[in-house]
Amino acid sequence: MTKFKFFFLLLFPLSIFGQDFTFIKGYVKNSKNKPIENVSVSFNKTGTNTNADGFYQLRVPLNQEVTLVFTHISHQTLSKSFFLKRKSIVRFSPKLMLKIEQLEEIVIKDKTKSVSGVTKIDVDKAKNIVGPNSGVENVLMTLPGVNNNNELSTQYNVRGGNFDENLVYVNGIQVYRPYLIRSGQQEGLSFINTNMVQNINFSAGGFQARFGDRLSSVLDITYRKPSEETIQVDASFLGGSITYGNSYSDNKWSVLLGARYRDNSLFVNSKQVETNFRPVFSDVQSYISYELSDKFTFNFLGNLSINDYNYQPLTRKTRFGTVADPLELIVFYEGQEKDSYFTLFGALSGTYAINEDLSLTTTVSRYNTQEEEHFDIAASYRLGEVDSSLGSENFGEVEFSQGIGSQINHARNDLDALITNAEIRGTLKKEQSQWNFGVKFQKENIKDRIREWEVIDSLGFSIRPPGHTMNNQPYEPFEGEITPFQSIRTENSVDINRITAYAQYNKRSFWGNHEVWYNVGVRSHTWNVTGNGTTSESKMIISPRLQFAIKPDWEKDMLFRLSGGLYAQPPSYRELRDFNGNVNVNVEAQEAIHIVGGMDYSFQMWNRPFKLTSEVYYKSLSNLNAYSIDNVRIRYRADNVTEGYAYGLDLRLNGEFVPGSESWVSIGYLKTEENQDNRGYIARPTDQRLKFAILFQDYVPNLPDLKAYLNLVYNTGVPGGSPSYADVYQFQDRLRDYRRADLGVSYVFVDSNKQFKTGWLSKCKELTAGLELFNMFDIQNAITNTWVRDVYSKRQYGIPNFMTGRVLNFKMSMQF
Repeated sequence: MTKFKFFFLLLFPLSIFGQDFTFIKGYVKNSKNKPIENVSVSFNKTGTNTNADGFYQLRVPLNQEVTLVFTHISHQTLSKSFFLKRKSIVRFSPKLMLKIEQLEEIVIKDKTKSVSGVTKIDVDKAKNIVGPNSGVENVLMTLPGVNNNNELSTQYNVRGGNFDENLVYVNGIQVYRPYLIRSGQQEGLSFINTNMVQNINFSAGGFQARFGDRLSSVLDITYRKPSEETIQVDASFLGGSITYGNSYSDNKWSVLLGARYRDNSLFVNSKQVETNFRPVFSDVQSYISYELSDKFTFNFLGNLSINDYNYQPLTRKTRFGTVADPLELIVFYEGQEKDSYFTLFGALSGTYAINEDLSLTTTVSRYNTQEEEHFDIAASYRLGEVDSSLGSENFGEVEFSQGIGSQINHARNDLDALITNAEIRGTLKKEQSQWNFGVKFQKENIKDRIREWEVIDSLGFSIRPPGHTMNNQPYEPFEGEITPFQSIRTENSVDINRITAYAQYNKRSFWGNHEVWYNVGVRSHTWNVTGNGTTSESKMIISPRLQFAIKPDWEKDMLFRLSGGLYAQPPSYRELRDFNGNVNVNVEAQEAIHIVGGMDYSFQMWNRPFKLTSEVYYKSLSNLNAYSIDNVRIRYRADNVTEGYAYGLDLRLNGEFVPGSESWVSIGYLKTEENQDNRGYIARPTDQRLKFAILFQDYVPNLPDLKAYLNLVYNTGVPGGSPSYADVYQFQDRLRDYRRADLGVSYVFVDSNKQFKTGWLSKCKELTAGLELFNMFDIQNAITNTWVRDVYSKRQYGIPNFMTGRVLNFKMSMQF
């Protein structure tokens, strides 16, 4: 019987192949060669829809005339007839034209993302947005509930979470951020290459079970598959990039290559610290796809990144205090910092379409990061009172030094991390329902060496670290050893093994005349940690999740949704390491119960389409691993003795404030607090109460090719700026509010509607050039404080470390 089954399974594909039908497949695109999703492709009573890449595949009979009909709500209908006699696969890739007539009465709706609480972002917005880190992350920071007070960083906080609580996927593969980064100016390039992106989807909470185990958000990126040769070149004072895309062998092969270079000198030189700064941030990415047959597709995603950060501070002068009592800090530096971040990433995936309803994807990937953080910097400072008497001959000059001191910071930190994954996931569709399922194995190996210390000197006398007997020189002699104010010296070798699995069910149906969607899913995550010879017990967490949406059959276009579930975040290596560099292998998973309610209201204003999106959320947090943030460096307590909560409201109004150009306004309110070891509730480090942002696009009516982009953000201050050794319960001061406005003005020389037949511009498909003015009002935003002592009163002063000032940049973009 077993042999009979084996031969039956072996002969079954051959019997299918022997039947009288073949396949027609291809890509449906618009006049700008961009894919069109959800195009209906049908003949008789058989049909399918195009996916996000515009791809379709349809089985048709032989030896009879077949007429395919392509229909879409915003494009003209196209019909094409075929009479096929051979079983060879036919490729047909049409272009659909936009409907011109009565467009003012047509409102295009795509509910597939809205019902699941996903924000779909236009790729052109990510390419055109003005900002120090223009790209996908910069667009996210204009959304409500997404915050970052550091314009040099691409990291972001979502609804009270930190950077480590966000998931980022590229083509379904999780990507990671470096471990040893301390400041935004060290980061360099984000993994995401905007010129390679086709789709951007973002969820700020209550996301589905098919996404991984994080507490805050999911950013899901899809890279495009080019169907023709294109070359994209971008250049500015901040660096440049080149992207090449093409397809070969009748679209069986598609190749997408991107290379980028970034130089942050323009921003760092606008700060108050005079430096010799020589950064080299560069990367190369590739996305290669091959259709082996109509059922098999192979994809490769690769990345090589080299970030060398060479930093030599020279001097600093900062004035602070009040008008009546101004103070000035002058610092002279010696030494330098040399950091290196080398990253390799490769992922190979294969997709097998068993039939029109069932497909399986297998992925293997490996990520390796080698990081070095080496610095020896000596700083000598003078803290003085500034003469504020208007009639004085020395007005504005330092007349009296309150404090004189120095400090030496030393580090020889090295880290090597290797993360290997193997995953299989599948999709089963049946009429208006769909199953998603998958299982994944992941192995992490991290080797970490920390050699870090700081010596502080005040007026020639060494300052003892907290918890040690204080010296009172020169009044009393001190004969003890000189102890560094802070010192960490440890080596860690950690292995983490994980097995995750998920299954979810999606259904679209009707409740009377009301359209409803629901999603029910569950995730499991099993892991164990071995650190420095100690192995933890195997741990497991189960995460059920639920989504429900309803579109009432009302005259007004409204959609309501509710989502929630248990979200867990098993510890990564960074969360296992405490403030002193020691590893605790028994750290538990952090947990959060999400409840998210939302509404989308689409309407007409000024005879133009607008959409109001609102969400209210509550998160109950338990087993938290408390942390502190210094710039972008996160350090954990490596325990689970903290609980907390977060709640808030997000509002976004987007639409055509200017005809033909989409803009939006975002408003967010957040409150998040934590209770460490039953000491009482205090604000969490990400407690950013109010958020206001505008992303606005405009153009000159009589000169529509002259465009303007405004990116304005206001965030209230977060708790922070305390000394690294301070007790957070004793230090709850907040940093100043973050305010920033960036303006970009560009002129479109060539685009799809403006082509040249002669001259050098005829070689370009697109050409845009313009100026960008960053921090146009030259507002001083602070991200941390530098702490110095007054030797007489022994008082400590927190001197703000200001971010970048006003910077002018030239930018040019062209496509061939």
